[in-house]
Amino acid sequence: MPTELENKELIEKLPKEGVHCYPANPSKITRNRVLSVLFCILGVFLVFIGLLKVSDNIIKIALLVVGGLSTIISILVFAQSFLIAKFRVAVDYNEKNVVLRYRYSKIAIPFENFDGRDGTPDQAEALIDKNFKKDATYYLVLDDVFEDACYQTSSSDLESVDDFKQLREECFAIAEAYGARNSKDKVKFYYEKDLAANDTGSTDLDALVEEAKAEKKADDEAAAQKREEEQAAREAEEAAETSEESVSDDSSEEKTDEE
Repeated sequence: MPTELENKELIEKLPKEGVHCYPANPSKITRNRVLSVLFCILGVFLVFIGLLKVSDNIIKIALLVVGGLSTIISILVFAQSFLIAKFRVAVDYNEKNVVLRYRYSKIAIPFENFDGRDGTPDQAEALIDKNFKKDATYYLVLDDVFEDACYQTSSSDLESVDDFKQLREECFAIAEAYGARNSKDKVKFYYEKDLAANDTGSTDLDALVEEAKAEKKADDEAAAQKREEEQAAREAEEAAETSEESVSDDSSEEKTDEE
């Protein structure tokens, strides 16, 4: 349904039909399959041990539960690896949706609700990126602005960095054309709420950054001036003490001469 947020000129520049699919990273798919097979074998082995080799009921139940869960989860992960091999994220211009796979669900975000923006790693991802990855990892947020949840994918999730760059370009173009990100009714996340609470009238992020820089510069200058004043005061005190000592020495010499 058309809204006043849409830019018809930009919408006309978007493809009119077709589906652009972005498969998952092949190395991640292979890793998931190998690990799921290994954990499945381990789970079956634990179930086998629990049924045939253990007589203690508590240990038997524990082995059956752990082994059964390991087997079921492994089968689900193995099956999912074939789904994300077809596509992890897709841009459907026929239905006007950005579609992503989340576990076994296909989540479709309508273009008129969609916002794409650069993302950031969480603490665990940042630590992995810093210590274990040679190449930089880029993140992209796929957001339905009228829903509480939003989703993030990265260049390491997709088949190649080129795929990630193309997906990012398409998502940004869609978000700019349909303008949902500018809606007053969109769900605001914690960082957007903080900005709104601390906003002094400017809605421009760059202006907020410049304002913060100016405040920091003023604080630094004030601190430097205070240090200079304290240094000058110390030097004045030292000069006064030196002068007093000099006067005291002169008085002592005069007294000695008189004697």
